[in-house]
Amino acid sequence: MEKQQGNGLIYGLNDKPPFKEAFFAALQHLLAIFVAIITPPLIIAGALKLDAETTGYLVSMALFASGISTFIQCRRFGGLGTGLLCIQGTSFSFIGPIISAGMLGGLPLIFGSCMAASSVEMLISRVLKYTKKIITPLISGIVVTLIGMSLIKVGITACGGGATAQADGSFGSFRHVGLAAAVLLLIIAFNRSSNRYLRMSSIVIGLVIGYIAAWFMGIIDFSSIRRYRLQKPFQMLILFLIKLPLSFQSLLLIRHSLHLFSHILQTHRGKRGSQRAAPSGP
Repeated sequence: MEKQQGNGLIYGLNDKPPFKEAFFAALQHLLAIFVAIITPPLIIAGALKLDAETTGYLVSMALFASGISTFIQCRRFGGLGTGLLCIQGTSFSFIGPIISAGMLGGLPLIFGSCMAASSVEMLISRVLKYTKKIITPLISGIVVTLIGMSLIKVGITACGGGATAQADGSFGSFRHVGLAAAVLLLIIAFNRSSNRYLRMSSIVIGLVIGYIAAWFMGIIDFSSIRRYRLQKPFQMLILFLIKLPLSFQSLLLIRHSLHLFSHILQTHRGKRGSQRAAPSGP
């Protein structure tokens, strides 16, 4: 099963790597997606000035929903899921609409709009296979490109030091930009290595080295974590949703539905790209 594909892949779509390699690949995926999953709820909570407990609920729900939906996506139960490693996480493209909803009606309006608009995505998923002539690779590729371009600001802000650096005036300093560049170069270097273990663990190695360097540089600050005392060891996510009243607004529902449709195009294009890039092997 172990082989070097002509397109640079170590394993094909239906190959089963040994446990050790699969573990490192899974760990790399976990570390790579963790920050991307928790960042949107943290940004939303900060914009809406939510307290620490509510912020913890939002982050917990994001991780919980991502884990369940990714498992279903990978394992494929009946007509649910693709059978591919498609990570189901939060999306930066929804931050603006969600903050707008939160400014108008708080969390009840946010959850109400998202839950109602999600039915649009469910319905379109049943007929998506019939829209191949309409949603061509050119259209979906343009949508994905525009979404990626809209995230450039997020990446640049993070490389410059983030909101904390903007607040203390150190944004764009050499230690922030230099550390980000060093991590990026390390990931690229390890990813280009001929050693398959270094390639599969390139993101993990880059993150670990980056965090160690940030620790010695005094960039990492755990003071906010120490101040936050978690009263309940396990957040009761379902009870939190039940207790929260829901509200709806037609204009926000339409806006969320349009964003979900663009997200469908992005996901559809990513799935087709994964299928083409990963040959099934002999």
